[in-house]
Amino acid sequence: MTNGSAVSPVGPGLVAAPRTVPERVDAALAAFLAGQRRRLGGIDEALLAVAEAVEAFVLRGGKRLRPSFGYWGYRGAGAPDSDAVVTALTALEFVQASALIHDDVMDCSDTRRGQPAIHRRFAALHRAGRWHGGADAFGDSAAILVGDLCMVWSDELLHTSGLDPQTLARARPHYDEMRTEVTVGQYLDVLNQATGDTSAERASKVAQYKSAKYTVERPLLIGAALAGAPPALSAAYSGYGLPLGEAFQLRDDVLGVFGDPAVTGKPAGDDLREGKRTFLVAAAFAAADNGARRALVAGLGDPALDAAGVDRLRGIIADTGALQRTEHRIAELAEEALAALAAAPVDPAAAAELTALATAATHRAV
Repeated sequence: MTNGSAVSPVGPGLVAAPRTVPERVDAALAAFLAGQRRRLGGIDEALLAVAEAVEAFVLRGGKRLRPSFGYWGYRGAGAPDSDAVVTALTALEFVQASALIHDDVMDCSDTRRGQPAIHRRFAALHRAGRWHGGADAFGDSAAILVGDLCMVWSDELLHTSGLDPQTLARARPHYDEMRTEVTVGQYLDVLNQATGDTSAERASKVAQYKSAKYTVERPLLIGAALAGAPPALSAAYSGYGLPLGEAFQLRDDVLGVFGDPAVTGKPAGDDLREGKRTFLVAAAFAAADNGARRALVAGLGDPALDAAGVDRLRGIIADTGALQRTEHRIAELAEEALAALAAAPVDPAAAAELTALATAATHRAV
């Protein structure tokens, strides 16, 4: 095995190229979802629409960052490659799916990963069938349930991964804490939009709990726990994971305002229409003059904000230096994370992979 990847025979004397962690995660997802499709279809054929929606959402998008961080956190402790560990960490993709599906309902988003958001998909199904009641209400209800189902399946995949109960028990506290953190982080995000809080301190807390911990730190700690790593390594992973996770979220915030919809799969300016109180926005408020501040207050959270309005707010954010300040903060956090990694007692091969993941997380366009 090389590069933490599995190899498989393809014929006499032939060996396939090593599979990367994301490829192995994709294979585990496909196998699990094939079983769930049979299970749901056996209950009622109407549930095949649910199976197809989850398959389309989970299998056709995603960077597999969370399982990758978890895997290299595991290997960084000197633990050997394990298909069961990869399968267990694949469960993180269902936590991510649940969070995104629910987030799209809360934000009234039209698209995700370049296709209709789950609630829009089921609203369209309702309209096509000319069913009773409101199509949008049905779509929202279906998406909430599909998101809940993904969270249930995250547990099921974790516990049927093939790992022994003692190994899973070591990771369970981090897994449970992660799901609490991302949920309360989402609530704080919604609360900030409602109250209009524009402080950088509050924005950083939301970034930390909504994304930083469950994107990087907790997957690393789950991987370390699966490997039976010592406390010193787990502490080092937190030193690397927390700043990197926050940098990841700040990059997401920049893409939410300045990203190319053809690349991100999300409409341009959606974060502005939703009134997200991000670090980027907080930095703009802190530096804006009275006129610019009034324009920000008027435009943020306006669902009818048109393309010209989005461009106007983008201009204000750039002119105040908020974009530059956010880019500087991303670089600062990434540097802090890599310094912590360099000082950590991590297997060298895993450290190289974690360094590459840090670059991928903070220099992405999607």
